[in-house]
Amino acid sequence: MQDIKHITPDFAVSPQIAPVQLADLKAAGFTTVICNRPDHEDAGQPSFAEIKAAALVAGLEAFHIPVTPGQATRVDVVAFDTAVATAQGKVLAYCRTGARAQSLFAAIQG
Repeated sequence: MQDIKHITPDFAVSPQIAPVQLADLKAAGFTTVICNRPDHEDAGQPSFAEIKAAALVAGLEAFHIPVTPGQATRVDVVAFDTAVATAQGKVLAYCRTGARAQSLFAAIQG
């Protein structure tokens, strides 16, 4: 898949993904996806429910930790840390551009 930026061997970020991409993510070795976008942030954006349903079919775990740009709270960071720390393999976190996901990852690195 294009637009995936590997931060570490087991953690990557990307812009918005589509439900049809979840099987490819699984084939690429990912086990977990984390959505950092609130639903309805942009017109035409797939809902987290759609992403989660496709993730489950593909055999992936999916977490929704929606963050408004520039407004991540300590609760958001802790939830993100828990999702990453408990993943059983490679994690892909996404948002509109990947920046929020990357910022949350930087926050948990301390």
